[in-house]
Formats: sequence, structure tokens, C-alpha cells
Amino acid sequence: MEAFNNFVSTVNGFVWGPVMLCLLVGTHVFLTFRTGIIQRKTFKAIKLSITPDKEASGDVSGFGALATAMAATIGTGNIVGVATAVGLGGPGAVLWVWLTGLFGMATKYGEAVLAIKYRVRAKDGSFIGGPMYALERGMGQKWLGVLFAVFTAIACFGIGNMTQGNSIAESVQNTFGISKVVTGVVLTVITGLCILGGVQSISKVCEKLVPFMAGFYILGCLIILFINIQYIPETFSVILRSAFNPAAAGGGFVGVTVMTCIRYGVARGLFTNESGLGSAPIVDAAAATRNPSRQALISMSGVFWDTIVVCLMTGLVLVSTMLRDPAGMEGLVGAELTSAAFATIPTVGPIVLTIGLITFAWSTILGWSYYGERAWVYLCGTKAIKPFRIAWTLVVFVGCAAALEVVWNVADTLNACMAFPNLVALLGLSGVIASETKKYVWTEGGLDQWMEDTAPVVDK
Repeated sequence: MEAFNNFVSTVNGFVWGPVMLCLLVGTHVFLTFRTGIIQRKTFKAIKLSITPDKEASGDVSGFGALATAMAATIGTGNIVGVATAVGLGGPGAVLWVWLTGLFGMATKYGEAVLAIKYRVRAKDGSFIGGPMYALERGMGQKWLGVLFAVFTAIACFGIGNMTQGNSIAESVQNTFGISKVVTGVVLTVITGLCILGGVQSISKVCEKLVPFMAGFYILGCLIILFINIQYIPETFSVILRSAFNPAAAGGGFVGVTVMTCIRYGVARGLFTNESGLGSAPIVDAAAATRNPSRQALISMSGVFWDTIVVCLMTGLVLVSTMLRDPAGMEGLVGAELTSAAFATIPTVGPIVLTIGLITFAWSTILGWSYYGERAWVYLCGTKAIKPFRIAWTLVVFVGCAAALEVVWNVADTLNACMAFPNLVALLGLSGVIASETKKYVWTEGGLDQWMEDTAPVVDK
């Protein structure tokens, strides 16, 4: 098993290596300019996300689709992932996480445009879409669509289920002393109750859960920043200086190079918001929207909250605490670094962090359940829905009780593999993205226009 794990770790290091990072970042930058710098519409996107489009057709509201996608993306990466970037790349990694999110907004926008543009209807009237349909209907490359669906169908059980359940069980055991088996039983039951009702049920839970969990976590961050308030100006200064000169941070970062800082910052930024991986557009395709760009803007706002806000808050908390208590934070990486920072809040700090980890991880289980289900539907038809939901629910328990180092590595690898066919769709259909953007975003009154419904009914 150890030999297999070492092999998978080697493969994982390759697929998430410089080639993948360059492809994703390059796509982010390319689509930023191809869409006319769509990030300029961020505040419009936020406004649209809370404005119901009741006359449009779809399975869930635009906000419901956004909440479900954010449930899947706001996860342990926002807490532990940022801490890993800071611990290994220095405080400057926070800036690279933030910049990756800023440019990644254009990619998330482009993914959603294609998801709506090429979505189809199942025989029951529900909408289905995502990179597999963009590749099949937009580019005529069904084999790539099948490849994406296969990677998603397998990866979902690891990255979106078992690893998240394991994180929850360990957090609950470490903080409250509750056994993993008990946590597994409770988590299995509540997950089953949520997902057996399909995307409508999942989105309703996420609409309530996501604002609560994000707000609760941000409140905890704000309390720590208030405690560290005298270090805030220096925090920004250290982040900016060490992004281009890690040695400027001092301490244990003297030997860290600029490339190491960029590598960890970009890698964790890409991982946390999933822009370019092709997951979020699967649920965007189910949204009620009058045209592709309208929902795409709403989807784009998810990256703003996920990376520009939540990841930045985590980064500021970590760096300001490192400045206030350098001895206490020395040598810590990942979860240990975050735990030490939240210990700044007397008594309740660890509880706040644990609740944040639990809600972030559980929401990921809910969001990824829909991604996995749609992938299986693409491959096997609607007959796969019930068996998948039952299997998904049972695997939650397995994740809570099992040791998962190998699962983490395999899931990471398959997650990266999802990105390759998705990037083919984004780059190959970038002209379609640009055309739809010009028609609906940069034309006066374009966002209120209705698109022609070209979604065919398929036997799925």
C-alpha cells in the first residue's frame, strides 16, 4: 500500500505541477481579456445573485445554483489550504491566492456561459449541463465529454465525499471527544435526508447553510483581526513585500524563493475556488436564467466570496497572528497554523474553527453529490440516480471511519484530470463565450434579453 501511495503521490505531483498551473492561470488571464475584463461587473453580479429571475425556466433559482456551487467550493481549502500556502510559501502567498481568484473569476464566468448555452433537457423536464455537454454539443467531441464525466464520477467520491467526512470526524473527535463512528452515523443520516430530494432539496439547504457558515467564520476572523488590530498595517505590508521577496517576512521564510511563494499561492488559490476544473457549471446548468451571461455573472460572484473574501480573511488572520506571536506560530504548517491563530480567541476560538471546518466540509459533500450524480447520469442515464444517491450516503460513513491518505492523493489526481477536457472546451469555445458576453453584457439592456431555448430533450 505504501508503494502504491508513493506512486500516486508522484503522479499527483506531476498533474498538479507547473504544466497544470500554467494552463489554468493562462486560461484565467486569456478569458479575462477575451471577455473584456468581465471582473468589472462584479458588483452587478452580486446584485443579480440576490435578485430572483422568477419568469426564467430552470430547476433552481440563480442564487440556489450559486449557493450549491459555493457549498462545494467553500471547504477546508479556505481554512487549511491557505494555511498550507502561508506555511510553505510565506505570507506573500496570500497575495498570489488572491490574484488567482481575481483572474479566475473570468474562467468561472466562461464555464457557466457554456453550461447554459449547451444544456439539455431530460425526459422529466429537468436541465442537465456542464463541460461534457459543451464538449459534445459545442465542439462535437463526445469522447472528451465522456472522459470528463468518468473523471468526475470517480473523483467525486474522494474529493467531495470521503475526505470531507474524514475531516469532519477528526475535527469533532479532537474538539468534542465524540467518536468517529457516532459522527459517521449522524452525518450519514442528515446527508441522506438532504440529497435524496435531488437538486431542489440540496439547493434549499445550501441557500441557508452557505450564508450562515461563511458569516460565522468571517465573524470569527474579524474578532481575531480586532485583537490583532495594531498589526494590521504591518500585515498588509509584509504580504505585499514578501510576495516578491519572501525573505522580507523573516523568521523561517528566509530560504523561501519567489517561485516557491508563487507556486503555493497559485496552487491553493486554484484548488479552493475550482475555477477551470469544470465542477460548478454542472449546477449552473440547472439555474433559472433568461440568458447565459446572467447566470454566469452570478456564478462568477462565487469566486469573489470564496477567494477574494474568505481566503483573504484567513490569510490576514494567519499573518497578523504570526506578527503578534512569532514564537507561538514558528514551524507550524496547515491545520496547526490555523488552530494556533484561532486560539487567539480565548476558550471559544477552537470551537469556532471546528464549526467552520464542519460546515465547510459538509456543504462540500452536498455540492459534490450533485456533480457526481450528473456525471453518472451523462454516462448511464437517469436509472443511475437512485443507486448513486444510496451509494453516496453510505460512503459518507466509510469516509468518517477510514484512514484516507491514499484516497486524498487519488482524488487530487482525478480532480486535476477533470481540468484538461474542461480547458479544451473553454479555449476551443472562447469565441462563443466572447460572443455571448458582447451580446448580453456589453450591450445596453442585454442582461434582460431572453435567449432562444435550444436545449434538446435527451434520453438521460
